[in-house]
Amino acid sequence: MLSDTFSRFRLISLIEGMSFLILVFIAMPLKYMAGIPLAVKIVGMAHGVLFILFVIALIMASKRYKWKFLSFQLFVYSLIPFGFILIEKIIMKNPPKKLK
Repeated sequence: MLSDTFSRFRLISLIEGMSFLILVFIAMPLKYMAGIPLAVKIVGMAHGVLFILFVIALIMASKRYKWKFLSFQLFVYSLIPFGFILIEKIIMKNPPKKLK
């Protein structure tokens, strides 16, 4: 399943996007409404690591599949909550023919 760059990118994008939603909609309210700052420290660190993995996977996929402007567009979408859904929609519209 994860033997090719495209599948790895899709998985990392999904996990990173979910961690962003958890950070914004669960950990941040816990910090500011319930006074539990530890939630942001833990989820924020995990999201930071996942975001770095996302950027690395995006660079690898953009080189392998010769995405030019698309890689910039996908990066911008990664900065938006629920952007991972747009990323999935865009890359599955025209998946690479040759997966490696």
